Amino acid sequence: MITTDILIIGAGPTGLFTVFEAGLLKLKCHLIDALPQPGGQCSELYPKKPIYDIPGFPEILAGDLTSNLLEQGKQFQPGFTLGERAETIETLADGSFIVTTNKGTQHNAPIIAIAGGLGSFEPRKPQLENIDSYEDNGLAYFIKDPEVYRDKKVVIAGGGDSALDWSIFLADVASEVTLVHRRNEFRGALDSVERVQELKLLNKINIITPAEITGLQGKHKIEGVAVTKDGDTQIIEADAFIPLFGLSPKLGPIGDWGLEIEKNAIKVDTVDYQTNIPGIYAIGDVNTYEGKLKLILCGFHEATLMCQSAYKRLNPGKKFVLKYTTVSGINGFDGTRKESPKAVVKAIV
Repeated sequence: MITTDILIIGAGPTGLFTVFEAGLLKLKCHLIDALPQPGGQCSELYPKKPIYDIPGFPEILAGDLTSNLLEQGKQFQPGFTLGERAETIETLADGSFIVTTNKGTQHNAPIIAIAGGLGSFEPRKPQLENIDSYEDNGLAYFIKDPEVYRDKKVVIAGGGDSALDWSIFLADVASEVTLVHRRNEFRGALDSVERVQELKLLNKINIITPAEITGLQGKHKIEGVAVTKDGDTQIIEADAFIPLFGLSPKLGPIGDWGLEIEKNAIKVDTVDYQTNIPGIYAIGDVNTYEGKLKLILCGFHEATLMCQSAYKRLNPGKKFVLKYTTVSGINGFDGTRKESPKAVVKAIV
C-alpha cells in the first residue's frame, strides 16, 4: 500500500503545483491520474497551445507549463500512480482514507486533494453522418501538434475560446483557415474576437457566420466540408476538419464518494476549499463556489490555501508562521535558513 501525507487525485497543473506548495510545508505528496503522463489536459489535449494568463509568462505552451511544474516540484520527490483511475474510497478509524484505483492499487493518506480538472471528459461531437469514419483521417477534436496542419486547408467549427485561439494560431501554419460558427457573435475573450476579425481583414482567416457544418466529404479521409448558411449549402475544400465544441465532463467514480455535488462539480468552502467531508479538498476546475473562475491561476491559489489548511489539520496545536521563499528560500521552511540574494547583499554592506 502506498502511504503519503496528501493524496492528489489529478496530475494536471493544479495538482502538480500542489506538490510544490505542500513540499514547502514538508508534506509528502502522491498523485493519481488516469492518463499515462502528468499534465492533464495540457499534455493530453493541447500541449502546443499557447497560454497567456500565467503570471510572469507573457506566453507559454501548455506542454512547457507542465514541464516547468514538474521541474519545480521534483525536489520534493512526489510519487505517481499513472494510467489508473481513482475508484473507491474508505475512511479508516484514525480518520485517514484508503483510495483504491481501477487496477487495485491502494493508497493511504490523511488528506485527499481532488484536483481532477473536469474529471473524465469526452469531446462534444457534431451530429454528422459517418463522422466516426473520418476520425484520425482528417477529423480531430483536439490539436496536439499544430505542425500536422502545416500548409493544409483547415476548417474549424465553434465559437468559444478554443475555436478562436486555434484559428489565430493556425493562421500562420495552415495554407487556409476557415472558421464556421452558428451565430454571428462569438463567446470567447474580446481580444481574441478582435484578433480574428483583424486576420479576416488581412485575408488570413475566412469566417462564415451564422452557419453550420452539415456534412463531410471524402472517400477515405476529409476532402471537403458542407457548410449551410441561410438555407444554402456550399462545399469547402478541406484537408482537415476540427470541431471545437468543448468537452462533456463527468466526475466518474468520485461522484459516488458522498461529496456534495452541484452541476457536476464539487461544492467547497472557500476558506480552504474543503468539501463536506473533513480532510477531503477539491481544487481547480473540479470544484464550484460562488464567483468560481475556471482558470489555471485560480487553481494555483486554491492549492496554496488548501495546503495551509492541510498542514494545520495534520499538526493540531502547532503554531504555523508564514515565511516567504524570497527570504527563507526553498529549504528555509524546516528551520535551516537559506539566504536570499537581497539578504546577502545587506550582510556585505
